[in-house]
Amino acid sequence: MAQSNPAIPAKALIGMVHVGALPGSPRSTQGVDALATQAAAEARILADAGFDALLVENMHDVPYVPGPHPPETIAAMTRVVQQVREAAPSLALGVQVLAFGHIEAMAIAHTCGASFIRVENFTFAHVADEGLMPSAAAGELLRYRARLGAHGVRVICDIKKKHAAHAITQDLSLEESAHAAEFFGADGLIVTGEATGRPASHADVEVVRAATRLPLWVGSGVTPDQVPALLAHADALVVGSWIKKDGNWRNPVDPDRCRQLVKARR
Repeated sequence: MAQSNPAIPAKALIGMVHVGALPGSPRSTQGVDALATQAAAEARILADAGFDALLVENMHDVPYVPGPHPPETIAAMTRVVQQVREAAPSLALGVQVLAFGHIEAMAIAHTCGASFIRVENFTFAHVADEGLMPSAAAGELLRYRARLGAHGVRVICDIKKKHAAHAITQDLSLEESAHAAEFFGADGLIVTGEATGRPASHADVEVVRAATRLPLWVGSGVTPDQVPALLAHADALVVGSWIKKDGNWRNPVDPDRCRQLVKARR
């Protein structure tokens, strides 16, 4: 295993590195070398702007399929994550494999020395746009982490995940969802809006903050004008869409927007 990444500081800004479509996915047009080079370049932009951490995700692999994922996806993501780590060694690093790729993300994070993974379905089943996520990941994932000896890789989990219907858990409040994730061993919680780029409800953030002692992150729709109010309750903000050109997650990272976001925290 590679040496562990730095810890995530309080009130952190976490920049998304949206990896281009990986080989084997429908929109793939580039080889792994080009994808890793592009991801590393965006990581350096985020580091230079003053971000505290990075989260590498295969966002362009739409339409997503639930895991387990094929060897080419795992191999490509491992290569990309390692190159991102080398490009920005002073920043903490996280991994997410879409969709339902919690085991793969843990293996990649452990191999590359990343400090956390993001998990969509840690507790409760979901009906997501990828299809049914019929089981909670917590039991399988934490046993796998123990077998690997990857105790330094923290598991940060979404509650009431975005891009999903929650009719089958509609009788569960946000507080109950937060309590369940904490009881099952999550290392942190993420509150989001309904979809990528949509803001989280400030009321939801406050509710979850009051319900748990775990670190709380906001995971979608963050803009500069929201930063001070969100950081009054949250421990970290994950930013993807707004820091891209024209605020569109499909576009490259915009250095000016990155600097504006960091400035808003000060």
